[in-house]
Formats: sequence, structure tokens, C-alpha cells
Amino acid sequence: MSKPNEQWKILPHGSLTKLADNLYTVTGQLRMPLGETTRRMTIVRLAGERLAIYSAIALSDTEMAKVEALGKPTYLIVPSDIHRLDVKAWKRRYPQLMVIAPKGGRNKVNDLVHVDATELDLGDPRVRLVAVAGTSDKEFAMIVETDTGKTLIVNDLIFNLPFIPGLAGIGLRVLGFRPGHPTMPKLVQMNLVKDRAVVAAQLQVWSQLAGLERVLVSHGEPIDDPRGTLLQLAGRLAA
Repeated sequence: MSKPNEQWKILPHGSLTKLADNLYTVTGQLRMPLGETTRRMTIVRLAGERLAIYSAIALSDTEMAKVEALGKPTYLIVPSDIHRLDVKAWKRRYPQLMVIAPKGGRNKVNDLVHVDATELDLGDPRVRLVAVAGTSDKEFAMIVETDTGKTLIVNDLIFNLPFIPGLAGIGLRVLGFRPGHPTMPKLVQMNLVKDRAVVAAQLQVWSQLAGLERVLVSHGEPIDDPRGTLLQLAGRLAA
């Protein structure tokens, strides 16, 4: 993990993209030992013109103006203790933010900013924040209902990196990241998955969500075959 930023440090990123009236996302680039990878911030527009920021990224002034036009940044959701790069900068920019981190990651997040809660009802019946079962409460997921269906938001549990050529791609494949395919890398499983059967059962439950239309991941492209992908990944865990 890169050292958390003390100040608002803008790294390469794209434009804020609207997925639904209450769901927006933006991807950025992050330098890693094997080359660049993508990272994703998701913004959920809650009832009362409040915003929940999931896996925060420091954006340019132009893009931040778009964010602020959607509503008031209210909740800073740190989905795991690994995704802390821009947490301190966001809290400094918006001191009123309520910081939410999973129980299993609270101590490391507290090293940077005070964690206000490890579970919370966000006050919007269309949005749920949940700890991922089988991870010892180390990762948050979100389920967001939109006008067209439901979106599942996960952090490091599932990767969906694009195909990467060259040595970087070979290195990632060796480590189990399978660029070009949705996967649960072995390195991630070692750190995150504490009970394979329970995580597999959680994936199966999510696959049956009525109206599930996509899975958003923090690293990689949205998954547009959510049911099939979740069942496939569950099967691999159970094998």
C-alpha cells in the first residue's frame, strides 16, 4: 500500500460518471510495484441531498465541484484499512464528514483519522452498508437500489482488471490477479478471506438479489454479468 497522503494530492483520474440519479463513480490511476492499476471511488446520493463517499479519491477542483453540486459530503466510508490513501485529506477538506470503517480495520484507520462508527444506518431505505461475511469484519460492501435495479459495491474482495500485456501482465497472472477476468486473487484471499465457506455463501446470497444489474469493484471494470460472476467465484471458493 502507498503511504497515506497528508495533503490533497491529485493523481491521474477520469471524470465523474453518472450511473443513476443516486449513484456516481470515478476511476483513477495508482502506481504499484508491477505498474499502474485502477482504483475507483463511488459516490452514493442519499435522501436529504447527503453524499456517502466510498473509497475516497482526491479529485481536481473541476471534478470536486461536480461532486459538491450533487449534495453535501456527509459520510466518508473507508471500506478497508488498505484504502486509506486519501482519507486524511478528505477529512481535512470536509471536517464535518462522519468517518465509517469496518470493525476489523478500525485501528489502522484510527491512526489517520478518528473513526466515528463501524456500522450505520445511512437513513435511506434504498442504500445498505454491510460488513462482508467471512472476512472478520475487515471489508465493507454496499447495496444501492436505483431506478433500474440494484448495484453491489465491493472493495478488494473482487478484482476485474483489464487485460495487461507485457511483464506487468505476466506478474499479475502469476500472483493470481488474472487480468481480463473477474477474480478473487490469492493474495487478497490470504489477507481478507477468513472463512471460505461463509464468503462463498455471501456471494451466493448476493447473486440472488432481485434486479441486480452490476457489481462495482475498486480495482477494475464494472461487472455486467453479476449473477454469473458471483456464482462462479463462490464455486471456486467452495472447491
